[in-house]
Amino acid sequence: MRHTVLTAVVAFTIGGIATGAVLSRAETPPSPPSPMADGPMADKMTPPGHRWFGGWGHGQPGPDAEGWNHHRDMMRTFALVYRQPDRALVPADVRKIAEGFLLWQGNHSWKVTNVAAEPDGPIGFDIATPDGSTVAKFTMDPHSGKIERAG
Repeated sequence: MRHTVLTAVVAFTIGGIATGAVLSRAETPPSPPSPMADGPMADKMTPPGHRWFGGWGHGQPGPDAEGWNHHRDMMRTFALVYRQPDRALVPADVRKIAEGFLLWQGNHSWKVTNVAAEPDGPIGFDIATPDGSTVAKFTMDPHSGKIERAG
């Protein structure tokens, strides 16, 4: 009798583990495609190598993170704006972009200073406090718009 009960307990345990493993690997139904995923502008809107919803672990928020819905809504709002392959930025453009970023973050007191183009290279600029002390130095590629911290 003990062997029968022991065999039944082992069988139920193994069955429960197998069922749990199968259920944990079950796929959820696919989500409907986003408005950005289809349409005539979809391949023009997505830069090469960029994945709108697959950048987790690279500094981008995941679907459950704060701000994710805001990011998705903003992409939908500005979906009609085509991103040029060469942005052809000049120092005045870089100043506006950096000032816009500060305002977007809610910082109304810091200033963008020392905006200057390097010959055949990036455009450098500084972020400074109202009294003029430099917080950080950056460079922006005039063709791609990529920003890098310089110091």
